[in-house]
Amino acid sequence: MLFTTLTVAQDRKTGVQLVCAALLLLLLLNGCSGMDVIMANGQKVDALNGTIVKISCIFVSCYKMEPAKFAMNWTYQVTKNDTEEMFMRFYSKKGMVPLRTDRFGERVMFVGNPEKNDLSITLSDVQVGDEGLYHCYVRNPPDRIQGHGTVKLFVVSELPPPWDSTSAVAIGASVGGALALLILSMVVVKCLRRHRKQELISEEKTEEEEKLEAEVVAEEGTK
Repeated sequence: MLFTTLTVAQDRKTGVQLVCAALLLLLLLNGCSGMDVIMANGQKVDALNGTIVKISCIFVSCYKMEPAKFAMNWTYQVTKNDTEEMFMRFYSKKGMVPLRTDRFGERVMFVGNPEKNDLSITLSDVQVGDEGLYHCYVRNPPDRIQGHGTVKLFVVSELPPPWDSTSAVAIGASVGGALALLILSMVVVKCLRRHRKQELISEEKTEEEEKLEAEVVAEEGTK
């Protein structure tokens, strides 16, 4: 594997970040209206200069991903006041395709799987000039809302002093498993509610049609 080992600073914050992410997801998924995007790294990522960093993006939807309708792209932005630059896009026939840019060249690679709701990427040979905002945009019809997630990348030049990360890894593993179950259960509940609502609407339409037919028959009878 070429993925960079987590920095000590990241290990130190892993447990706290995952707990906060679990609480945030509970609120987010409980009130979502069709599409949600989760940046698994949180709101920021620290990367060591010259290494490889993974930027994770997961989308949550009640509907199965269909290549012919699915739309997604990654963009980069130096600051919130700058124009966004697209560097990766999904094509129905080609799949996820990196768009060569002067900034990234061929250093960006897609490592996710859209059919599994994973849109993650890696950026190799990280440079100071790569610092900025990375946006993940997703549209998965028939969901009408476009999903959007953002993470800010910071590039550091050295690692902090060694630190025992055993406790952070243990917390991360346990919270990670609970987080996966939480996402699955919330999506199932959301889908069941949506399907039940559609059934009720169909039943109401059927009752109205039956009433109209009865009224028409009654009117014809009086004639």
